[in-house]
Amino acid sequence: MAAFDGSAFAGSLPFTLAAVVVLLGLTFAVALRVGKHAVIDVAWGLGFVTIAVTSYLTSRLIEGDEAGDPLRGLTITVLTAIWGIRLAVHIGRRSRGQGEDPRYTELLSRATGNPRVYAFTRIYLTQGAIMWFISLPIQVAAFQTPALGVIAWVGIVVWAVGIVFETVGDWQLQRFRDDPDTKGRVLDTGLWRYTRHPNYFGDACVWWGLSLIAFDAWPGILTLISPVVMTWLLANGTGKPLLEKGMSGRRPGYDEYVRRTSGFIPLPPRRRTT
Repeated sequence: MAAFDGSAFAGSLPFTLAAVVVLLGLTFAVALRVGKHAVIDVAWGLGFVTIAVTSYLTSRLIEGDEAGDPLRGLTITVLTAIWGIRLAVHIGRRSRGQGEDPRYTELLSRATGNPRVYAFTRIYLTQGAIMWFISLPIQVAAFQTPALGVIAWVGIVVWAVGIVFETVGDWQLQRFRDDPDTKGRVLDTGLWRYTRHPNYFGDACVWWGLSLIAFDAWPGILTLISPVVMTWLLANGTGKPLLEKGMSGRRPGYDEYVRRTSGFIPLPPRRRTT
């Protein structure tokens, strides 16, 4: 049995692309109905789940008995599903009853021509392309035949660390927001004492963990750029910078919090400045 059937993998790519297009098309229809494009944030996690499930099923259908290691494919699919569904539920609950996300309001204010076409191309197609590219380690892993090795098990541990950081960080932030006594204050306790973005750090760990499962066997290492792109987006792209934009004006003490707290990787807080 070949270690990796490149032709079978290539044959699965149109199916995962089609799955992304269908999901985003449905999301776009929902967005038009409810009047806000922020619903795509819920679809972000579900999109990776859709790709993972599609990759796993097509690997079984295309290769049959010659399909990749079932434990590897099933493991990465289940881990992706846990992450993606949790994230979708969290964002859905957080955004319930809220209006349009300011990011999309600002983007659509620059629309030229038909605003719906502009929104679909600039928001949905862009996120769809990024989603599909970042998911390449998951897609490759579904067609790898070797059994899980040491690197893959390390990846599972890294994924577990990430999901804990992301889940606990989101829970602590939601509890802080729900407390009327903390209005206007800065969350600097719990995981937020060590990093300004424990949820984003956890997200990055999740994707490095999933990618390590693919890196464990050839040709997974060729997808190295995928978790690099995801980490960059979280730390320097559409994640941390956009979230922190204007925070100092809305939250007294935020500048001091920034000076003493790591921006991404959890570290002991620096001494308070006087």
